Amino acid sequence: MQNNPFSFYFTNRGGTGVFLWLTLGIMALTSSPSALSAQETSAPVTRREEVVDVLHGVSISDPYRWLEDQTSPATRAWVTTQNAHTKSLLSSWKGRAKLEKRLSELLKIDVINTPTERKGYYYYSKRLANQDQPVLYRRKGDKGAEEPLLDPNIMSADKTVSVQVMDISQDGEMLAYGIQRGGEDEVEVHFMATASQKPLKDVLPRARYSGVAFTADNKSVYFGHQEAEGPRVRHHVFGADPKEASLIFGEKYTPSQGVGVDISEDGHYLLFTFYFGSAASKTDVYIKDLTVEGSEIIPIVNDIVAKFSPHIIGETLYLETNWNAPNGRVLKVDLNDPDKSKWKEIISENPTSVLQSLSFVGGRIFVNYLENVASHIRIYKPDGAPDGEIKFSTLGTASGVSGSWKRKEAFYTYASFALPRTIYRFDIGKRTETEWAKLNIPIDPSQFEVKQVFYPSKDGTKIPMFLIYKKGLLLDGNHPTLLYGYGGFNLSMTPSFSANIAMWAENGGVYAIANLRGGGEYGEAWHRAGMLEKKQNVFDDFIAAGEWLIANRYTNSKRLAIMGGSNGGLLVGAALTQRPDLFRAVICAVPLLDMVRFHKFLIARFWVPEYGSAENPEQFKYIHAYSPYHNVKKGTEYPATMFVTGDADTRVAPLHARKMAALLQWANGSDKPILLHYDTKAGHSGGKPINKVIEDAADEQGFLYWQLGMEPK
Repeated sequence: MQNNPFSFYFTNRGGTGVFLWLTLGIMALTSSPSALSAQETSAPVTRREEVVDVLHGVSISDPYRWLEDQTSPATRAWVTTQNAHTKSLLSSWKGRAKLEKRLSELLKIDVINTPTERKGYYYYSKRLANQDQPVLYRRKGDKGAEEPLLDPNIMSADKTVSVQVMDISQDGEMLAYGIQRGGEDEVEVHFMATASQKPLKDVLPRARYSGVAFTADNKSVYFGHQEAEGPRVRHHVFGADPKEASLIFGEKYTPSQGVGVDISEDGHYLLFTFYFGSAASKTDVYIKDLTVEGSEIIPIVNDIVAKFSPHIIGETLYLETNWNAPNGRVLKVDLNDPDKSKWKEIISENPTSVLQSLSFVGGRIFVNYLENVASHIRIYKPDGAPDGEIKFSTLGTASGVSGSWKRKEAFYTYASFALPRTIYRFDIGKRTETEWAKLNIPIDPSQFEVKQVFYPSKDGTKIPMFLIYKKGLLLDGNHPTLLYGYGGFNLSMTPSFSANIAMWAENGGVYAIANLRGGGEYGEAWHRAGMLEKKQNVFDDFIAAGEWLIANRYTNSKRLAIMGGSNGGLLVGAALTQRPDLFRAVICAVPLLDMVRFHKFLIARFWVPEYGSAENPEQFKYIHAYSPYHNVKKGTEYPATMFVTGDADTRVAPLHARKMAALLQWANGSDKPILLHYDTKAGHSGGKPINKVIEDAADEQGFLYWQLGMEPK
């Protein structure tokens, strides 16, 4: 399911992916970048082919279409040549070894994640400082001996295999986990009896799964996954052939929809939700009574254009929704009489706070709100009566509260830019909290200033932005500054801690995160103001952030870099083509860039509700107007740019970065390098061994230090 508390790796809530690239190295300021001649930085020549499509009466040139074929010998040879060119330039920068050493000190630390309780056992993942991948453990009670259950470090020689926990049965006797190779979204689902720690023979084949849930008797699982025809819900009985899992529901849904599957905590109801697009502009909710053999599937809602997130407690269904409430509200449905006319609102929309998530723990409803891009957790009784809150003393981000409906303990994490991620155990009865675990990073966060500013966008809309820098910063207009943004899929960029960002600030740099329209920072209205025909608002917001940083003397255009990944890769791609004069350097990671053809590849039809499709004549007009690949102009002086992608990205096709790198290299009128950093094993969904994370961070961030005039301490 989305926001799976057992997942070893962060994955987004359904968009193209959020890459908050916080692996920034340590630097000190110098007067100028290492000098390399134009001949040394010139890119390899890429063959151009005359390919022209006529779409809605407009001729569309696509000279690098041949690079769309990822497996062709010509493409493979081209990737090899590009990587050799990139490596030769990055290795010429003398600070890389020191940067990699310091990154190792910062990132090779013990990391533990939020626990989940089952029948007195705590299950959690932990990666020791000397390990590449996190290991799944359990222990009896809070003080019991640690018992390793799954160690992906022994599953592959190169440590690129990782594990995602999909579900743990309510009695703790069964474990479902996905084996992920490289950074693919697809996993192969395995099962384990926790007492014997022996895997079952049953294996669900490699696919994109969105919910694997054990039945109450542990004899079978229901699961949702994407098939060629669209999302489907299936049922597998242990001992049967997994390839013949029976189809339960989903025949009317297409590849542009997704599905989530869950079973209520008491095992009574099967619950599945179909999402119309990755930002869930519309959702359909169905239930099935698992205690009655042959029971019908009952639609709860399938005729309202709004988002619904369902939660079942006993015979009550709670619906988190933005239906007639852009900031979110909570409805209560009696499953014995679920007619829409009987629904009851129990938590009303808050005009100043955006509902982020609901948690049902210890007989209470925990509502995680976002107010001016900072977390607030309020507590309610089952009937919606207010019952207190969890207070935070700093501007930061709290995860959703996790735990069981019947137990009086809950867990949540909290972090801010100057506060490392800490896991808390919350006693619901006593309303007290204790620290369960935290990251121990060898830096002093008290030296940093965290500031939230609001700046005007092109149309006058006030946009919030976080700034992180060392206390006492002199505004002389010359600080190296890294601006990050995302702006899409209703996702919010909230305060989070990174030792590497902290070190950037500690050594005189400024890190900025702009909360652009298209995100979820101010609810569905904010999201809709940056999607479809209003997508240009997002780019205007980002460009205005750069202009504000310069106008307010934080930096200048020679010391301003931008970074974004996935949908954020589209963002920086649009920014560098629309305002190449504003930025000195760009990191464009796992990006969407050919927006005229994006919907034709991998799972991209799932994003059409967010962007539109060039197949639609009206949508084509605005898509073609901003599509980065179609707005590169020969002879323009572009900033230094590094495109980052990999073969195992099965979410955003790597062809976008390949084609754009070739086109920008051909068109560039400046002597700034245009590079491709291409990993033949990495993908979109994490899973990299820590040594590879450090190596890639040294390459990518070293590129920025080189261009902004920095050297490692």
